[in-house]
Amino acid sequence: MSELQNDRYLRALLRQPIDKTPVWVMRQAGRYLPEYREVRAKAGDFMTLCSTPDLACEVTLQPLRRFDLDAAIIFSDILTIPDAMGLGLHFVTGEGPKFSNPIQSAADIAKLGVPDMEDNLAYVMDAIRLTRREIDGKVPLIGFSGSPWTLACYMVEGGSSKDFAKVKGMLFDAPDQMHQLLNVMADSVIAYLNAQIAAGAQSVMLFDTWGGALSTGNYQEFSLAYMQKIISGLTRESDGRTVPVTMFTKGGGQWLELMAATGADAVGLDWTTDIGSARQRVGDKVTLQGNMDPCVLYASANRVEQEVASVLASYGQGETGHVFNLGHGIHPTIEPEKMQRLVDSVHRLSEPYYR
Repeated sequence: MSELQNDRYLRALLRQPIDKTPVWVMRQAGRYLPEYREVRAKAGDFMTLCSTPDLACEVTLQPLRRFDLDAAIIFSDILTIPDAMGLGLHFVTGEGPKFSNPIQSAADIAKLGVPDMEDNLAYVMDAIRLTRREIDGKVPLIGFSGSPWTLACYMVEGGSSKDFAKVKGMLFDAPDQMHQLLNVMADSVIAYLNAQIAAGAQSVMLFDTWGGALSTGNYQEFSLAYMQKIISGLTRESDGRTVPVTMFTKGGGQWLELMAATGADAVGLDWTTDIGSARQRVGDKVTLQGNMDPCVLYASANRVEQEVASVLASYGQGETGHVFNLGHGIHPTIEPEKMQRLVDSVHRLSEPYYR
C-alpha cells in the first residue's frame, strides 16, 4: 500500500495537530455528479452498482477527481448486512429501499445469523481492496455501517418509515425480542467493520440514522448500548496506524455527552446542534464532525462560503478536533460547483484558526 500523502483527516480524528480543517461530505459519491449518473445507468440498478467492485471503486473515486477532499468513503449502502441475511433488499423508484422478507416474528429473528463477510459480503471487501490500490495513498478511505437500531428499523418496517410503528411496537411490547435482534446485528456490524478494516479501510463510521426517533431512555438501551458494544469490539490498529471510529446519531444532539463517553474518537453532529456549544459540552474528549445544513448548498456560492465561515467560527480556535462535513448527506439536486465552493472555502478559511 502506498504511503498516505494527506493524513489530515485521520490526524483530526485523533486530535493531533493539523494545518487546516479537513473536509469530506456524506454521500459525496452520488447523484449530484453527472459522472455518477452515467455509471449508475451503466450498472442498471443500485444494488448492481454497490455489488460490482470496479463500479463501486469508480464512483468512490469520482469526487476526488473534482474536489480537494481529505477523505474518500467507500460507495456502498447501510443495508448490505440485512440483505446478506436473506431479507431480499430491493429499491423501488420514489420509495427507496424495501425488504421482501421483513422481520415479523420471534421465529424470523431466531433464523438470523452473522453473515460470512468474505462470502456473502465479499463484494464490499473487494471494493475496498481495489479502491485502496487505486486511491494510491492520496487520502484515507472510510468504511461504514448502519447502527443496529437503524438496521432493525428497516428490517422490521420492511423499508423506510415515518412513524416506526412496527419496530417501536416490538420495542415496547417484546423488548426481549428486540434485544435479541439488536445483539445479532451488533455482532454482525463488528464482524463487518473489522473485515472492512482488514481489507484496507483506514477509518470507520457508524450511521445511526434513526436513533433520534427514540426517547432518551430508549436511545440509551436500544441504540447507544449496541454502538458501545461495537466500538469495544473493533480492531483499532491496522497498517501500523490507529483506526479511528466516528459515530453519528441524526437528531441526537441532546445526547452528545453520552455519545462522547462511548470510546468513539469522533461524534458527528447534524445542523440542529451548534458546534461551538457542542465543543463546550464535550471539551477535548472527542473530535466533532459537521455540521452545515445540506440545504445551504441550494443558496448562492457566496452564501455557501458565508455559512462555512460561520461553522468554522463557531467551532473556534484550536490545533485540531474538527472535521468539516454537512449535517447529513448532500442532496442529489445540488450543483457540483457549490460543492467546489464548500471544499475550497473550508481549507482557505480554516487556515488562520491553526496558526
